[in-house]
Amino acid sequence: MSNPQDTAAAAAEPLPECPHCQKPMPLCICDSVTPIENRLGLLILQHPQEQDRALGTARLTAKHFANATVRVGLSWPSLSKALGRPVENAARWAVLYLGSARAADLETESEIVALTRKGEVAENQRAILGKLEGVVLLDGTWSQAKALWWRNPWMLKCQRVILNPAHPSRYGRLRREPRRDGLSTIEAAATILAGLERRPDIAETLHASFERMLARYREVQAEMPELAPKPAPKGRRRDFRRGKRH
Repeated sequence: MSNPQDTAAAAAEPLPECPHCQKPMPLCICDSVTPIENRLGLLILQHPQEQDRALGTARLTAKHFANATVRVGLSWPSLSKALGRPVENAARWAVLYLGSARAADLETESEIVALTRKGEVAENQRAILGKLEGVVLLDGTWSQAKALWWRNPWMLKCQRVILNPAHPSRYGRLRREPRRDGLSTIEAAATILAGLERRPDIAETLHASFERMLARYREVQAEMPELAPKPAPKGRRRDFRRGKRH
């Protein structure tokens, strides 16, 4: 007969993680990731307290792209330091803005909207968006993403953009977003990179990957409830996973 203490000890052992997406192996879908050659760079800054391994999408997003970087931390002295390579002009990088501006209030039908520092729709949208060389997404809860914004003043040099998604997040009931335009990090990357590069295949690939991730989570959740993310403390809201982290 098995020893109850041995059984309990085995049950308490942590599940092995995927070295790439850092999810528990039962939730990993890395073997189905389709590589994407992207022209625009992608930088995902993840708050160090972001602990949602089960439903987070930051590393899964980055795994798709040839030109993508994930950095975990609170602050970096410059965009170049965060990327780990020189950047001549931070203004040619967009940052998904966390302010109160909403596309629905700005009388625009565009999915990607460039803003002025006053939170207004910038003139010459096509020219502004067309010169961009990369995109910065912030991954964590809403308050964590806000902390990243305020602790990295170099973001003020970047071009602020907001998204105007046609549909709410695919998270559905698995995770409530604080705003209708709140998206997971993988959905935000899908929208902004597909739009800026004019490549609908990017959005199709990332959305399909996200759907597979959610389907795997639902399959495993019933048998392994310990993999479910812990409820966020009262008053804490999810970010874009907004770009918004995944």
